[in-house]
Amino acid sequence: MGSEAEADLLARCRRGEAGAWDELFDRHYAAAGRFILQLGHDFTREDVQEICQETFLSVIRNLDSFRGQSQFQTWLFRIAANKARDFREGRQAAKRGGGRTTVSLQAEDAETGLALDPPGNTPAPDASLLNREQGALVRQALEQLGQPCRELIELRYFAELSYEELGRSLGLNPKTVSSRLSKCLDRLEIIARQIFSGEKPAALPSNL
Repeated sequence: MGSEAEADLLARCRRGEAGAWDELFDRHYAAAGRFILQLGHDFTREDVQEICQETFLSVIRNLDSFRGQSQFQTWLFRIAANKARDFREGRQAAKRGGGRTTVSLQAEDAETGLALDPPGNTPAPDASLLNREQGALVRQALEQLGQPCRELIELRYFAELSYEELGRSLGLNPKTVSSRLSKCLDRLEIIARQIFSGEKPAALPSNL
């Protein structure tokens, strides 16, 4: 979708046209779902759907604040990343309080049509367990990394945004984005090595 066509679609949404909102959801819901799924190795289909719904509710409430400084999808992904983080923190708080997370075994999703089914040639159970454990450790490293590095890495590697798109979204030139990303990856590597080896995390500089 071209930038002018998308700007027109967003203008129609701001005027409250129901058909425009339906079109916006159809164009971006599946992409948001795939992005959220990559953010959480342990997210179920129901988790992804709930986070997507919260994300688009936030879009509805805050669309007037979007001024086109970046692509709409970039703005959407930033909201989705925050909602995914809120969801994870809420679930962890519920577990600490004795709550239980219900995991559905229902494979069909009649409402969203998101193509989130795993491939048929699944790995052996021990390999799946190893992948889950490694995914949890990587997520732990990202959480320890903190903002803004975490957001930069998520948008670059999970949303697959270019340096130019990141620059427009963050108000930086592509060279600065590249430099900051390199420093963030260096910090992530240090944290990940400590986590994988079981070492106590060392203090890292907060500046980029």
